Amino acid sequence: MANRLDKEQNSFSLPSGFYRFISVAIFVLIFVCFFYAVEYSGKSTIEKQQESLERAIARDIVQCYAIEGQYPPDLEYMENHYGLTYDKDTFFVDYQPIAANLYPDYTVILR
Repeated sequence: MANRLDKEQNSFSLPSGFYRFISVAIFVLIFVCFFYAVEYSGKSTIEKQQESLERAIARDIVQCYAIEGQYPPDLEYMENHYGLTYDKDTFFVDYQPIAANLYPDYTVILR
């Protein structure tokens, strides 16, 4: 009785170039996924910074009104007296005071 491993098997084999192609394709797929993950993370961080800046401005406006009895006249006033800081290269803040006793209108825009 012959050993079944001794028999010549007709197995299906792929050319070696195919394995190289699959390896490169997997590497490219992993790289693309990594790139999109990093980009999504950066966008999420910027959005959180914008929300944080909006909350900080609102907090400083209310704090100024509570302490002084009037809303801040401009954005520089909040920076000098209430410690408001932000990245001016990343965000544009449009601050429009309406009156000393009316809540001002402000908008934070990503540059």
